[in-house]
Amino acid sequence: MTSHVQHTHGTREAGGLDHKPPPEGEPAPENAPRLEDELALERAYAAVCRAAMTRRVDDAGDQVVAGEDVSGDGASAEALGRYLRTRARQLAQEPDRPLFFGRLDFEDSEEAGEHRRQRYYVGRRRVAEHPAAPPLVIDWRAPVSRAYYRASALEPGGVAVRRRFGWAPWSHGSPEELTGLEDEYLDHSRGGGGADAADGAASADGRERREYRAHRARRTRRDEEKDAEAGRDGEGGGGAASAIVAAEIERPRLGPMRDIVATIQPEQDELVRSGLNTSVCVQGAPGSGKTAVGLHRAAYLLYTFPERLQRAGLLVIGPNRTFLRYISEVLPSLGEIDIAQLTVGDVVARHPVRRVDTEAAAVLKHSHRMATALERALYARVGYPADSIAVPDGSYRWRVGAPDLARVVDEVRGTGVPYGIGREHLRSRVVTLIRQQAERRAGPKSVTWARRIGRSKPVAALLETAWPVARPEEVVAVLLSDPAAMEAAADGVFDDAEQRALRWAAPPRSAKSATWSAEDMLLLDEVAGLIERPGGYGHVVVDEAQDLSPMQCRAIARRSAFGSLTVLGDLAQATAPWSAGSWREQLTHLGKAQAPVVPLTTGFRVPAAVMELANRLVGALGVDVPPARSLRRDGELAVSAVDDMASATVSAVRAALDREGSVAVITADHAVAATSAALRTAGIGTASADGVGAAARVTVLPATVVKGLEYDHVVVVEPAAIAESEPRGLHRLYVVLTRAVSRLDVLHTRPLPEPLAV
Repeated sequence: MTSHVQHTHGTREAGGLDHKPPPEGEPAPENAPRLEDELALERAYAAVCRAAMTRRVDDAGDQVVAGEDVSGDGASAEALGRYLRTRARQLAQEPDRPLFFGRLDFEDSEEAGEHRRQRYYVGRRRVAEHPAAPPLVIDWRAPVSRAYYRASALEPGGVAVRRRFGWAPWSHGSPEELTGLEDEYLDHSRGGGGADAADGAASADGRERREYRAHRARRTRRDEEKDAEAGRDGEGGGGAASAIVAAEIERPRLGPMRDIVATIQPEQDELVRSGLNTSVCVQGAPGSGKTAVGLHRAAYLLYTFPERLQRAGLLVIGPNRTFLRYISEVLPSLGEIDIAQLTVGDVVARHPVRRVDTEAAAVLKHSHRMATALERALYARVGYPADSIAVPDGSYRWRVGAPDLARVVDEVRGTGVPYGIGREHLRSRVVTLIRQQAERRAGPKSVTWARRIGRSKPVAALLETAWPVARPEEVVAVLLSDPAAMEAAADGVFDDAEQRALRWAAPPRSAKSATWSAEDMLLLDEVAGLIERPGGYGHVVVDEAQDLSPMQCRAIARRSAFGSLTVLGDLAQATAPWSAGSWREQLTHLGKAQAPVVPLTTGFRVPAAVMELANRLVGALGVDVPPARSLRRDGELAVSAVDDMASATVSAVRAALDREGSVAVITADHAVAATSAALRTAGIGTASADGVGAAARVTVLPATVVKGLEYDHVVVVEPAAIAESEPRGLHRLYVVLTRAVSRLDVLHTRPLPEPLAV
């Protein structure tokens, strides 16, 4: 394993790290006063960075005022003002937190390249005295920062020392809140050539430096390869061996999701830094950081390709509003605030949802078969003219016969263009047929002439007959209310029983008076996309993608037709009736059939004991996913048979409240009210899934909304009730059991589901 020398100040409770001796055979670090001096130097540097950042924020505000008096044309002045206001707003909204979390010292060697003998502090965003000055802190997304996440014992990439900084929990970045530091030496294959870059961290006199170099030189190649294997096997180039990284990962969860920029592992970093033109699917085990990877990739792409993404936009899609609230602060903490974060329902919303479909109708409307029926319903409006048309042109009348018109209709249908564009193509081709006749008789015709012919009454009447204007509401309303229209569109697609399930029980008088369900929004969006392609995004991040239906996937695909996708999910957590059976199937619906599927199987959030319990369910889920494992050997698990569930729940919550961190009580949906009432009766304040009572440490949640969330302590109430509450109940229970970060209490009065009972 690579060498770690830790320098600490204070206790773990105070946010520092317990001092540990160096690895066996390593020279001892310097005495405590020298370590204290090193920490003092870093605190002084933190103060310099904080002062520079404060001046930068103040200067941005001053520039907005000064920019108002800049002369120039109106458009330029407006653009400058918009840029200055946006920059000032972004800096003002910068979260108050430590400005750096790491340091890179490059060795004096050719491998270090242009970074030879350089030192860089790595943080969430660039910090400098002024824009043209060398940075005091480099952005974690900058190319050189890649070494902070990727450098390893086998491939140091010119890095001599990687330093990690420990800050007090929930630090605002004040220098005195810097409580510890930890160095990792990566240059030992060259006999410790980079040790000089960290004299204050390794040792202060030349003799100790020479001893350190000699010790590292004695390590054999076999030792190095073993170290590198350990790093690749989930340790992240020494990350898992880092006490600072471990402390950050295990820190109690309170409030929204945190960024993981200080703890990104090499396999995660590789995904984060994928190019803008690359679509990728991440099959992530619980706690493997797949959501964080997607959000950090979004921030990386915005930093690396600002012009393209500012023009085309970037969209993050989550499964529900509870989840979006939970992740809402990650991107702002990384310096990105203007990113749309929506549910699929938000994306396709066209009308208020005032009707609820039956379960049978909902499942059918989410099916990929629905797309076929809708396309047929739309193009059923296209017809062939029975007669020729005669278009007046001065003293002439140009005639186009019905066979020629039918041929043109077929040609336009064959182009595959959206319906609305097809209508204009039909107009253009009919005008071309007329132009050919006119030019044979009287020579070339102008654009003005062609425009006049295209707007003539005979051509307009032809379009209304052969290719009428279509509105999504009219197409869907006719399909769902007219049995004849349904039968024609659904022939061979839905059987008679399915057609009856789809049809509205009480058809509206018109499309304008129709009331719509959430599933109808998908149908309207599908037809709207057939009529005219919607504006797309340069990149779309889709989380919990295993639960997307084919129709939801198609709605997303339309928004990313000319951009890339980051698809995140876990087939073992697929709980919807229409959930995907495989990622290849899901990616095909998303329009990215060839995107690679990358597994993340190492969990950093869920303790091993909890993961081992949840893994008992995997064999019964009927999905092909790699087994999940956890690097966390801490954490607690208690599975208890109880007689009085209300009393046992209260006791478990009170015990959890004696510790740090967030507490979640997760029940079957129908039991939420009773569980909340029992806790309130016992004097325990609670918050709900919709954010009501958010100040409380205890949240009572139905099992159906916990996907993607995490809590320090989780109390699961009656697993059997959760498992039997829906067809994919065991998948749901797998999700529920893997929400715990520190402790999981499983309470049951009934026998546990069979896979858990072994």
